[in-house]
Parts: sequence; structure tokens; C-alpha cells
Amino acid sequence: MTLHPIIDAEIFALRPDFMALSIHVSGGRNGPSDATSEALLAEALLSLDAFPWAEAHLDAWRDAYRAFGAKPKKTPCSAEALRKRAVKDGAMRPLNAVVDLYNAVSLRFAIPVGGEDATTYAGLPRLCLARGNEPFHTTAEGQPVIEAPEAAEVIWRDDLGVTCRRWNWRQGPRTQITEASQDMWFVLERLDPMPVEALLDAGRMLVDGLRRIAPELALSVQMFDAASPRGEPLAGM
Repeated sequence: MTLHPIIDAEIFALRPDFMALSIHVSGGRNGPSDATSEALLAEALLSLDAFPWAEAHLDAWRDAYRAFGAKPKKTPCSAEALRKRAVKDGAMRPLNAVVDLYNAVSLRFAIPVGGEDATTYAGLPRLCLARGNEPFHTTAEGQPVIEAPEAAEVIWRDDLGVTCRRWNWRQGPRTQITEASQDMWFVLERLDPMPVEALLDAGRMLVDGLRRIAPELALSVQMFDAASPRGEPLAGM
């Protein structure tokens, strides 16, 4: 089943400038980090200031978080958290080939990138406002725990519960990509002032890297925005 996400109208009411690039991969592959994936991380770390709009894009995400009651200084968006960690450590710890790749895309383009094992989903991904009683399976101090989002918090979820809290802050372990993952779903999330072409370039970088690992993979790509809330297919990526 192709993971074709659902984005509720309330999300576009909250941020009319929101755009999401959804990429579903079938027949992909993953594996341990290698010289190429580690080089991508190193190059991305050197290019944090490559785009003049990068900091303003992160600032737009801070505003988006404040709009639904989150505190971005305490729980920053995934792109900002990743960049802060990389700058602090002076490097980005490799995890596996695919996760290294999408972390490199996030670092280079200052964009939140989610990567999920599609086979772990129950139903379709949905971006919506939380009721406040959805289960979020995560870990605390190394132990599994179940949390709940705050009411009106922006969440990604499926039929079993929350897969990512506070829009793109923290992913749950249930859907994480592992070295064994073959069917995968990625979402790249953009706000103004990031140029739309830069969003597409980020998607191309991700797809090119996935094809390096698995040249025979199949793709389904959709773009979501306020004008096309149900998604429009993209070809040629």
C-alpha cells in the first residue's frame, strides 16, 4: 500500500504557507553507514550557511510551533535540533545509510525531514491537531513509556496513535527506519521563506541518495499545499 498522507484543513489554516513533499519508496534498501553516507553528513555540516534563507526558515518554524502552544526553545523543530547538535559536536554521528542521507538533506537545506518504515503503519499517515488522548509510544530513561500529546498540538499519527509529536519534533520508535527497512516513507516540510525550488532540490538529493543504495526502487511522490490539500503527483524526480 502506498502511504499517501492526509493533511487536515486545520493545518493549512494554521500555516497557509505550509508545503509537504511526500516520497514513498517501494523495493528500497538500507544498510550500515558507509563512506558515502558519512561524507554526505560531513559535507552538509560544512554547508549550513549555504542558503541565505536558512535561518529565516527555522525562525518560521519557531513561529509555527508557538502558534499551537509549543515552546520552540524547549522543543525545537527537528531541523533546528539536528543543526544545534551537529554544531555543538562538530560532527554528525552516523546511524545507518538511509538515516544518514535524510539527516544530510535536513542539515543542508534547513528543513525538517521525516523518515519512516512504511510497513509499520496502520492505515495512512495523517497530519492533524491532537485531541489530547492519542497514545504516543516512546522511551524515557531507556524504558518504554506511553505519553499523550496536548490538545490542539500538531501531530502526525496513524490508526494506532501518534507517530511524531509537535509536528516534527520527536518521532516514536515504532516507525523508525532500520537497516532492514525496504518500504519507506519520507516527508519534507517547508514554510515561507524557503523557495519551492529548494524544497524540490532537497527531494531530489534524497531520491538520488536512495537510488544510489537501491537503483531498482519504485517511487510515489506527491506535493501538498493549501491549493492542493489532497496532494498532487509529481513526476520526473
